[in-house]
Amino acid sequence: MTTASYFVVHETRYEYEHPVGVSRQIVHLAPRAMPWQRCLRHSLDVTPNAQTLAIAEDAFGNPLTSLLIEESHDALSVRAESWVDVTARAYPDDASSPAWDDVRARLAYQAGRRLAPADLDATRFSFESTRVRNKRELAAWASACFPPGAPLLSCVRALMHRIHDDFAFDPAATTVSTPVMEVFERRRGVCQDFAHLMLSCLRSLGLAARYVSGYLLTKPPPGRARLVGADASHAWVSVYCPDHGWVDADPTNATFPSLEHVTLAWGRDYDDVIPLRGVLLGGGAHELSIEVTVAPAGDYDALFGARAAR
Repeated sequence: MTTASYFVVHETRYEYEHPVGVSRQIVHLAPRAMPWQRCLRHSLDVTPNAQTLAIAEDAFGNPLTSLLIEESHDALSVRAESWVDVTARAYPDDASSPAWDDVRARLAYQAGRRLAPADLDATRFSFESTRVRNKRELAAWASACFPPGAPLLSCVRALMHRIHDDFAFDPAATTVSTPVMEVFERRRGVCQDFAHLMLSCLRSLGLAARYVSGYLLTKPPPGRARLVGADASHAWVSVYCPDHGWVDADPTNATFPSLEHVTLAWGRDYDDVIPLRGVLLGGGAHELSIEVTVAPAGDYDALFGARAAR
């Protein structure tokens, strides 16, 4: 199969301790348009009613929606629905990629040298950011996967597998704000943690890599039906490979993404692509619940009833 079609539902609900008078929200829930991905239909259902201030792109080219809610409310619900077609990607052979240390030298600052436009754009993903750290100890740990002169993609694949093998997936081990160095020390975390760790390793070595947010098709246990709301958001990384472009790698699953990954947005780290981020007047403490469903198009009728128009 070279193309897969999905229906994706992402529901976010906030319950506030006190009424919210005014709410401004930035929403990153529309899948990106890319050569291997096409968003056929996307909609947002917001309760209470919201004014759409803008439908635009952010600094990284991600689609975003800016919302304003001026009526008093003690709960906010945002439901995003998307129909997406994903085409299998043709990745370059690892051996055909340039040597990783040549790529590092190509991206490094050198007085008087002008970088090619694609190289210059990539360099903004080579520095520290809010959740990604450039550390000598991370470079030293990752260096076993990056021998001198080795092809970049061979090294990226080796690092991806090392993180997958050495770190345990444990949703109870971290929170959304756990620092990457704590994840490194504890050897436990979730997809967001592993993406930030892999980014930190790559950038610590002088390479350019970005954080990718999206969804992953999950399979129910044998004999069990697919459940609505049982999936979750996912995260992986993309590394800049001159002459080949950006190449995705998923350290949580030790794979180069293809048909089962749906891309929402990318940035320097999670903070650039938070699905729903806002400023409130009032509210106090809150409770957050998120439900995600990623369903093959063929499962839509069984899960949601009559097929929606595409």
